[in-house]
Parts: sequence; C-alpha cells; structure tokens
Amino acid sequence: MRAIPCILLALFLSFPGIAQHKGLVAGPMTGSVELRDAIVWVEVAPTVKQVAVRFWPKGQEGRARTQNWSGKSDKTYLPVKLQLVNLDPATEYEYEVVIDKVPAKRSSFKTQTLWQYRMPAPDFTFLTGSCAYFNEEGFDRPGKPYGKDSSIFLTMAKEKADFMLWLGDNWYTREVDYRSAPGLAYRAHRDRSLPVLQPFLSAMPHYATWDDHDFGPNDASKAYIFRDESRAVFMDYWPNPTFGRDGKGIYTQFSFNDVDFFLLDGRYFSSGSRMPDSIGGKPNAEKKMYGDEQMEWLRNALLQSNARFKVVATGSQALNVYSRWDSFHHFPIEYQSFMDWLNEVDIPGIVFLTGDRHHSEVVKMDRPGNYPLYDITNSPLTSGEAAPSGIEVNSPIRVAGTLVVTQNYSRIKVLGPQNDRKMQVEFVDRNGQVLGKFEVAAKDLKK
Repeated sequence: MRAIPCILLALFLSFPGIAQHKGLVAGPMTGSVELRDAIVWVEVAPTVKQVAVRFWPKGQEGRARTQNWSGKSDKTYLPVKLQLVNLDPATEYEYEVVIDKVPAKRSSFKTQTLWQYRMPAPDFTFLTGSCAYFNEEGFDRPGKPYGKDSSIFLTMAKEKADFMLWLGDNWYTREVDYRSAPGLAYRAHRDRSLPVLQPFLSAMPHYATWDDHDFGPNDASKAYIFRDESRAVFMDYWPNPTFGRDGKGIYTQFSFNDVDFFLLDGRYFSSGSRMPDSIGGKPNAEKKMYGDEQMEWLRNALLQSNARFKVVATGSQALNVYSRWDSFHHFPIEYQSFMDWLNEVDIPGIVFLTGDRHHSEVVKMDRPGNYPLYDITNSPLTSGEAAPSGIEVNSPIRVAGTLVVTQNYSRIKVLGPQNDRKMQVEFVDRNGQVLGKFEVAAKDLKK
C-alpha cells in the first residue's frame, strides 16, 4: 500500500475512536442491518477469550444491552460475528466492542424503516465498487506497483451513505495465497486489517459478493480445488445475511426500502472461462457461469419480488456482448435462456450492478417490445486501470458520458415520489469529484 500523504493521514487520525485496543485487529464493521436486527463483525487477536457488543439507542446508554461471544480458538486469525436482536426500526444505535472486558472501539448504525403500509418508501443512498488491490512488497508482481492510492477509502468513509455493496475482487490473492487454505485466510486478514480501511468499515453497513481474485486465482472457476475453503474465508470476513444454499456458493439477497438486491456468485459454480463458447458451431451447453441451482433460485426470487427496483449484482459484466473478457454472454446457453425468460415474464425494474473491468461504464441493452436493461459497471477502487480496447472503444451500447478510466466508486441514490422513483448514479473519484452520471426512472423499466 502506498504511503498516505500527510494531509490524508491527519484526516484518518481525525476519526473518533481510532486508538487501537491491543486485541482488536480490524473493524468493527456492521453487516446486514434489518428492521429489528443487525450483524456486527470484528476481527480480534487469536489470544482473545471474550468479545462483547454493548448497544443502545443513541443518547440512551443507560439502556445498554450486551451480546456476548466467548470461546477458545485454535485459528491463526479470529474474525467474530455477533447478531444484535430485538431492535427498534428506524432507530440509530450506538455500540461499543468490548474485548476481554476492556472497551475497544465505538461505532453506530441505523435500523431500517418500517415504511410498508405506513408511509412512502424513504429515499436512500448506497455506494458500490470493485477491484481493491493493496500492495504488499515481496509478494506483488515486480515493477510498478499495481495497487493505487488507497486514500479513496477515506473519501468513501465521509459519505453519508446507508451501506456499501462490494462487487468483487474485494482483495487480490497472490501466488503465495491461493495455493493453500491458510494463504487464502492470510490475504483476507492482512488486507482487512489495514489502518486506512478502518474508518470506512465503521462508517456504514457492508454487503459483498465476490469475483475471481477474492475467490482464488485469476479466472478461477469451480475447478479451483480450494473453493470450499475460499467460501469459508468469505463467510468469516463478510457479514452477509446468508451464503448460498446447502453449503454451496455465496449468493444471497437483501432488501433496503423499495429495492431488492440479488447478489450472484459467478465463481463457485462456474465453468472455466477458457472453455469454448461453442462446440462444432453450436453453443456449448456445458459452459455455465452460475449453474442450474443458482439460476432457478434467481428466477423464483425475481418473480417473488415486489420491489420497485430489482438490482442483480454480480462480479463480471452481464450485458456487454462486446466484451472479450469474463461476461455472462460468453456462457451462451445459460445467458440466452435467462434473457429469453426475462422477455417472456413481466418483471419490472431490473438493473444490473457489476465490476471487474478496471473502468466504469453503463451499458444499455434494448429489447424490442420490452423495456431496456442496464448494466452499471464500477471499477476500480485501487487496482490498475484498463481502458476499453478494440470494438469497445466506441461501443454502440455504452451510455454516452459514463466511461470513467481511473480510480472511482459509485454513489447511487434512490429517490423521488412513489409514482416517480429514480435511481441516480454518480461515478466519484478519490478526491470526491463526480466524473460521470446516469439516471433511470422506475416507470421506464416496465413493459
């Protein structure tokens, strides 16, 4: 990781509660926050015997309750998740992590609003991004460091957002990591514990899906021999509400106000990207990105949703048919089957959020007789940038003014009256400058 300039270091140190308890390794970070419960994640030293979270409605510490964890660990690293229950909706809570009976650090979160049948859905803001590479001398590629200025996370920590959605490549495993289960755990532990991340982890709740580099090697697929060990690491380091089904994959779903989010797993079930798209001139039916079980879940979950916007989040691009890199269309049978299904059923409000490409853009897919689909791609947070090449330089499906080829994150707002809800997207650089914009109205995402 690059040295943080003095002015940014001063900014970092200005965050409250930054003094580190000797047993606190990373966090705390709030994960899934619902109407009456929330998950708090923290990593502590393996010598720690007890972790507790004291929590109370803001300004009412006299009403504090405590959720405890205790145990003896034989792990090298010790991430802990505690679920706080019986909370009040639409209430800001303060909490304090207590390690071996010594107060360690304070933070806060706000439960969701019970708006249904009572009031219009509240406006809200969330952040997204992908491709977070932190340099580590001795283990990186020789030459120019691939990781860029990590101060972008200090900028993001200052955002007044309701949550962050990580879109994959949330850390980058190296050769010393992905050839063993301990190596996978080390990368997650090391990157998560970096000081520059701590203010952002505590600033808002976090949700995540993965892509190849935080799953395993470049272009990793279901052939990866440590895929189950990698899933266990992901579960240790992200406080999502659930992780796949039947002990497989990490796909999940959560809701925030009038938006449902469907987080797909494009790696655990995926055929290798180098498998040919076609065999003997016919689409290769064996090549699948998400697998039958996950796609069946997604279809049923979309049908069940009544949300105004239905956000499908996945690590690789979904709609960019001009991409020669990992993209859903390179899995032709599965892709076409899903697109045909979307054209047949009446499901309004679908939008895709994706990462991976080391640049940001919005891709539009027109559909005769149906509303257009949009793929909002955001990348990179700190990894190297990559401009479009070949036919993608002047892509006919890219929405004008949305291409950004530098470090950036997305600030996405869902707002407006109930009969005219909009999703506004801004691509923001590490200095807080808006580099690209896009807006879509829910009323335009209907047949």
